[in-house]
Amino acid sequence: MLDMQTKNNGGLQIGIDVGGTFTDFVAFNPRDDSLFFYKEPSTPDEPARALIEGLSGLLEALGLGPRDISVLMHGTTIGLNAIIQRTGARIGLVVTNGYRDILEIGRCRMPSSFDFHAEKETPLIPRSHVLEIGARFSAKGEPTEWPEQAQIERVGAALSALDVDAAALVLINGYANPELEAGLAESLSIAAGGLQITSAAAIWPEIREYERTLVACLNSYIQPLMVRYFDKLRTGLRAREVEAPIIVTASNGGSLSAGSALKRPVETILSGPASGVMAAVRLAQSTGMAHIITFDMGGTSSDIAIASAGAPELSTRTDVGGLPLVLPVVDVSAIGAGGGSIVWVDKHGILKVGPRSTGANPGPVSYGHGGTEPAVTDCYLTLGYIDPAAFLGGRMRLDAQAARDALSSIARRIGLDGEENLAARAAEGALAVTTAGMASALFKTLAQRGLDPRGFALVPFGGAGPTHATLLAEEVGIPHVIVPPAAGTFCAMGAAAADLRRDFVRTLRVPLNPPNVCTLVNVFDVLQTEGEAWLTAEGGTREGVSFERAVDMRYVGQAYELRVPLHDLTIDADTIVEAFHREHERIYGFRDPDASIELGTARLAATGKTPDLPVPTLRSSDVPATPKGTRNIFQDGVWVEATVYDRAALAASQSISGPAIVEQPDTTVVIRSGWSARVDHAGNLHLEGRVI
Repeated sequence: MLDMQTKNNGGLQIGIDVGGTFTDFVAFNPRDDSLFFYKEPSTPDEPARALIEGLSGLLEALGLGPRDISVLMHGTTIGLNAIIQRTGARIGLVVTNGYRDILEIGRCRMPSSFDFHAEKETPLIPRSHVLEIGARFSAKGEPTEWPEQAQIERVGAALSALDVDAAALVLINGYANPELEAGLAESLSIAAGGLQITSAAAIWPEIREYERTLVACLNSYIQPLMVRYFDKLRTGLRAREVEAPIIVTASNGGSLSAGSALKRPVETILSGPASGVMAAVRLAQSTGMAHIITFDMGGTSSDIAIASAGAPELSTRTDVGGLPLVLPVVDVSAIGAGGGSIVWVDKHGILKVGPRSTGANPGPVSYGHGGTEPAVTDCYLTLGYIDPAAFLGGRMRLDAQAARDALSSIARRIGLDGEENLAARAAEGALAVTTAGMASALFKTLAQRGLDPRGFALVPFGGAGPTHATLLAEEVGIPHVIVPPAAGTFCAMGAAAADLRRDFVRTLRVPLNPPNVCTLVNVFDVLQTEGEAWLTAEGGTREGVSFERAVDMRYVGQAYELRVPLHDLTIDADTIVEAFHREHERIYGFRDPDASIELGTARLAATGKTPDLPVPTLRSSDVPATPKGTRNIFQDGVWVEATVYDRAALAASQSISGPAIVEQPDTTVVIRSGWSARVDHAGNLHLEGRVI
């Protein structure tokens, strides 16, 4: 439990984002309203070690001790990586009699209708670990079949004999009676010797058996890993005398207490990327930008999200590791490579980048940790974008010659002739390949929404985002780039400022008419009561609580619903009907006023507001920015002289013309020729250039 007011008790509020290459920290000190940023190389074999060591390094840099910390806000990709790499726990599944093949059947869809060699995704649980039980409900939630105690004991013993780490329970129409399904899960747990069993209806009571099954299975799949991780983390923190509570960021852009996260780890799968998007939305609101595209380029991959009118897009369906996830998440799309993505040549002599990554260990060739394959970071170094002596604020020196040698080998393999600028030409080609792939994915995402990139500002973050931003902006046609002050640790910044938030759902599947609208109102009242109880248990205060309502709707006969927000509307039949028609018209271009409408799933988001982090105010200056020096960068096939600036020395209202480099401890901003930059009073760097 965390009292949200403890963030104002004078102690450090620390946001943490554990990535595949670096673990990032942002510390807010309410005593002087200061922010401090820190990066530590990740330790993929034991993620908690990098967090603990980085926390010690951060405290040492601040001259503070472990008792000066009031709360740790933690974003994690442990669950996501386990699902993608299929390294989760051994789990079992209990289903209604006759539904043992639910994971194999799925939605009866192949990955590609035109690829005769395509194979379906391997089920998360082998069929031998799926058991059946005589329990099911009617569509109204009434038990039509229920097991005797002897059957419960028999199934529990069979589960125990499977020697699994956890299990899930899914009953037909269980969404209509989540309390009774949860009770059966508890009885099975006792019969199985205390095995942790996730009830699908208790964790997510929404219609569609296959998707609900996957939510429960994924929860069980990553729960033992999360428990082990947090046990090890707590032990390590106690050894360093850190007793501060841990809050975990969630996929919906909010946060949960560690206790809630361990009960429902499936809600944290996309927590890291979501935190960065939420931080970018706050930045956009403070700068008056209505429409932004976030560009998060870290060590392993690059992600984008779109925010319009000051709010991020939320999706109620996404794919994780090839599996559909129906929980509300900030809509983030992977679009390409990261700083650690490997540059390689295929058997036809074609230059490729990714998807393999060097990770934190051994890392790019220039790290000097034994890596032999060049990565995107080696390209930045070879092109002069990065100072080898200033990486991570000078804490880590890069080997520029090793990067050049590795890229020269790539150049010869793709047929580049001559010796002049061989490595630089290969590096520029690799970045062109990387950028083209990103632009293609971004164009697709924008086209699906009918959006023009010229109406958006690009907000880059992550260690490599600001370095690559103008390359991507030129390729896509985005004329405005906003680089936040703490761009390299921006996801950790988002974690530090995350509100408490949890989503609640209940499926109705009834015609839209006045009596059923009354039912909908009653369901929202029940969900709000659940949300208030959860916020109270988490330590939320009444003053900062808010609720957002929405309902999934469709014309009768349609296969899928549209999510219609209701939080600013009076909930009556006429208002809801018009809201649905308007949303259907916006998405599909038409409305059908004569068609019957069906109410699907009621959705309520309960939010507990946490104190905002301070927005810094820079001093203004009419004096031109003073450079710290110059260095040559390779651009469009030639070396040009770029002016180098220290970002910490820049003042509000100062402007910079490209080509230029702006250095800061957590990242490097590249301002290409034809671009200019100006500093606003919050320290954001606004890059503007001509794009075609």
